[in-house]
Amino acid sequence: MTENQINPSTKRQVPAVSRALAILRFLARSPEPVGVNPMARELDLVPSTCLHILRVLQDEGLVDFDSNTKRYMIGIGILPLARSALQRNAFSSLIQPRLSKLSETFGVTSIATQLAEPNQMIVVALSQSNLPFRLQVDLGSRFPTLISATGRLFAAFNVSDETTLRQRFDKLVWDHPPAFETWLDEVREARERGYSVDQGTYISGVTVVAVPVFGIGGMMSRSIVAIGISERLQDTEIPKLAKAMQSVRDEIQDLQIETGG
Repeated sequence: MTENQINPSTKRQVPAVSRALAILRFLARSPEPVGVNPMARELDLVPSTCLHILRVLQDEGLVDFDSNTKRYMIGIGILPLARSALQRNAFSSLIQPRLSKLSETFGVTSIATQLAEPNQMIVVALSQSNLPFRLQVDLGSRFPTLISATGRLFAAFNVSDETTLRQRFDKLVWDHPPAFETWLDEVREARERGYSVDQGTYISGVTVVAVPVFGIGGMMSRSIVAIGISERLQDTEIPKLAKAMQSVRDEIQDLQIETGG
């Protein structure tokens, strides 16, 4: 190969695709329909370019348009794609019955998350507890990678630059925001013990326990999370729960190695 030949492993930028994905992700995160100009400003796009892409996405059923308000929202056409992806996700299939057992044994809502886009984790499997009071979590729910117990693990195993951590930490929304230095100490603790706990800082009265699931290069690509009411999930139960979650993680990773998944 000469110097002027293209290395087939080199990634080529496809701006139109990148912009379309940015628009879909923006609309998926937005709680309300959005107009072209605010969307273009947020995504640093030329309004005419943004509009052209939106119209193509609308034609494909991935985006809906309200002709009265002139605003766009994520379309239901995305659902078959998401459903198909979840059905073909080997991790989701393997983890689902084990999440159900965790929920039954410990009275918690159990979920599995996966890194689906930059700075976002998405729920790919879940099991609600059988207690009268349950926390509402849905398949496909997404949240920032650095939030709550999962976030401390992501910071521990995936982000080493403290400046980057600080910038992203300052954008997080908590019920009771921890001080950054306190949070950093909790990140270090999570790295040492292999699991993380959030007791009421993310959501008042709610305890979140998370263990990392590692991918290529020892980076955290998924997590197993248990969510419970703090009054019910006592401190003495948390290490037992975390150990059970780690056992599930290890079992799943062993099965994936055996099956080549």
